[in-house]
Amino acid sequence: MASIIKSGILLSLLFLLSCKTINPEVYLSTSFHEPATDGLRYIYSEDGIHWDSISGTWLKPEVGTQKVMRDPSITRTPDGTYHLVWTSSWKGDNGFGYASSKDLIHWSEEQKIPVMAKEPTTVNVWAPEVFYDDVKKEFVVVWASCVPNRFARGVEDENNNHRLYYITTKDFKTISETKLFYDPGFSVIDATIVKRGDQDYVLVMKDNTRAMRNLKVAFAKSPTGPYTPASVPFTESFVEGPTTAKVGDDYYIYFDVYERKIFGAMKTRDFIHFQNKTDELKMPVGHKHGTIVKIPYSDLKRLLKAQK
Repeated sequence: MASIIKSGILLSLLFLLSCKTINPEVYLSTSFHEPATDGLRYIYSEDGIHWDSISGTWLKPEVGTQKVMRDPSITRTPDGTYHLVWTSSWKGDNGFGYASSKDLIHWSEEQKIPVMAKEPTTVNVWAPEVFYDDVKKEFVVVWASCVPNRFARGVEDENNNHRLYYITTKDFKTISETKLFYDPGFSVIDATIVKRGDQDYVLVMKDNTRAMRNLKVAFAKSPTGPYTPASVPFTESFVEGPTTAKVGDDYYIYFDVYERKIFGAMKTRDFIHFQNKTDELKMPVGHKHGTIVKIPYSDLKRLLKAQK
């Protein structure tokens, strides 16, 4: 009997190793726990549906007025370096946080990137999202800021009338001038860029007006636009923090359903027709929205070994 059990365990290990050879990458998502003062957390998945935690925090926020880490957004460049940006203050600040890492464990010294320094009335810098443009070999960082009296008020208070802005950079040392990224005609936050192919980009965003508070999409031929007018909403209300991953032939858009304290997911192939996959999604409790990146299995193995 013992030999049979050992043989079964050996076969299981061989099967798992063969799977890693066939599929050497896994999904990793950055996250945080409220009240966002502890720092960077991770969750991971092999199939995009079943997620598990990696215990511990990996980068304590040290920059910003309130020194928080919300909306951590990550990308991996071809040289294997991870680049992270995050919301470092709720309000009363003109920039966001940045750090880099080769292994997701040891991070560079944190920097504050003061992207709204030339706009002294800026209320906030929220949810910076880092996108690596593999055509121009540069980063595009998009975030939401409210500059009172800059745009038609619409239904929002002047201190809640956000638009999307962006910078480009090759090294986070030399930064471009801040430019308006997207003005859909309403208060908009939480934007993420998806590349589907050559000259084929999708913008997923949150309509932050009180009547909506749901997700919409727009399309462009370049990561910096110009983007089409926003679509009709494809989610329920009271959601935020979208992130997207390609799973097989489909795209999954994940989001924080903050009133219900759960994560939601929509599946699509064209960003026009959507299937609700929220009931199938298995997400560990307590984690809040970040962004998803595919990483080598060897990096995950190292993280799991180092978890605290």
